[in-house]
Amino acid sequence: MRVVPTNRVRVLNEGPLRFEADYVLYWMVAQRRLVWNFALQRAVALAAERRRPLLILEALRTDYPWASDRHHAFLLEGMREHEEALRNSGVGYYPYVEPKPDAGSGLLGALAARAVCVVTDDHPGFFYPRMLESAAKQVDLAMDAVDSCGILPLAQSEKAVARAHDFRRHLQRELSTPLREFPLADPLRGADLVPFRMELKQIEKRWPRLSSEESIDSLLSALPIDHSVARVANRRGGTKAARRALRDFLETKLDRYVQDRNQPELRACSRLSAHLHYGYIASHEIFTALAEREAWNFSRVSGQSTGARSGWWGMSEGAEAFLDQLITWREVGFNAARFLKDYREYDSLPDWARATLQEHENDPRPYSYTLKEFEEARTHDPLWNAAQTQLVRKGEIHNYLRMLWGKKILHWSSSPREALESMLQLNDKYALDGRDPNSTSGIFWVLGRYDRAWGPEREVFGKIRYMSCKNTARKLRVKEYLERYANQNLF
Repeated sequence: MRVVPTNRVRVLNEGPLRFEADYVLYWMVAQRRLVWNFALQRAVALAAERRRPLLILEALRTDYPWASDRHHAFLLEGMREHEEALRNSGVGYYPYVEPKPDAGSGLLGALAARAVCVVTDDHPGFFYPRMLESAAKQVDLAMDAVDSCGILPLAQSEKAVARAHDFRRHLQRELSTPLREFPLADPLRGADLVPFRMELKQIEKRWPRLSSEESIDSLLSALPIDHSVARVANRRGGTKAARRALRDFLETKLDRYVQDRNQPELRACSRLSAHLHYGYIASHEIFTALAEREAWNFSRVSGQSTGARSGWWGMSEGAEAFLDQLITWREVGFNAARFLKDYREYDSLPDWARATLQEHENDPRPYSYTLKEFEEARTHDPLWNAAQTQLVRKGEIHNYLRMLWGKKILHWSSSPREALESMLQLNDKYALDGRDPNSTSGIFWVLGRYDRAWGPEREVFGKIRYMSCKNTARKLRVKEYLERYANQNLF
């Protein structure tokens, strides 16, 4: 079994390994997949080494912020997929869904009481750091968190970066080793594991496993979550759906990615963001599939750490543009989440951005809307309304229009702080990739993070980069998009 790189393993407590215990426990929290997963790989290796079975706990809280039918369904679909995949595998699987807030409290401890050790996913964003810290204090055995967040290990950076260019240059200096240390594609295949045949009746009595018979709609209806944010039709959670999206992108979109990705009507974007957010697919798997398509090997890398967007990889123009999104722009968000403890707070913006926004905070707004008016797509502008309507109905906004969406919330809010709160609330409530460090960094880019001062200085924006609906509608093809997302009885 290939060893997990040490810089991807973080020891959470000083507890012992209990060699006489019943099984190794993998607590799956952020990387919800059975493939290309360093944490699962480490748990499998420990179980094989100690000649103990492996038990996977995958639980779903009810009280996480913005819990809704939309987010819960995407997660439940993945849990059903795991249940089917592991049914006859010899690996134990314990899927649990809280019926009410705090009902799951104690489950991890009860399972850990019989475990050799606990392995879990490391993640710097959302509620994960607090949850892992709390859990590590409550178990009296060894607990490790393993980083499968991206191509570059979280520990291979020393500070938050100010610009995407700086992070890109850092990547170009540091990726040599990580690109040769990928996780196993299928860590369970061929693993010499003792079959899991333990009975957990007392634990199951208090914390019943997720029913494999009840429909997802029926499960959702009984939960105390937000039922107003509906499931997205034709979007499913799970690794199978993520892989279909990847194949579709590589086969039908990559060749036209550079010229068409900013056109809402041409649908050239990968649509992988939600699958990455829920952990259903790894950047490593995406990179490997892309590299195979490009017949790429590491010898084609330029070796120049200039921070340039293209030319470093030695791949096609479309592949390099996509990798800049997958690695640079996605992982710079994880960098912020790890090093900026207040990365979701207004005061974490660069000094120059806060200064220029404060200078123009009292400028007259051409329009002023409340959060409710934004949410219901009741502004004066049809293109902005269409973008918001797409978010509410489909759980996503076309990538280019998502930038415009945020810029106009800044322009039409009474203050930049209020604009930030509106963007976070709408994104995290409706977007399938909401709450992710990547989508959060996109929102903060609207307010100047990873950007520079721009001229001419404008009202409201100051030196923050400006975008207008009029210019966007003029240079992009949006007629069909406007028709598709016309705001008709949105709520």
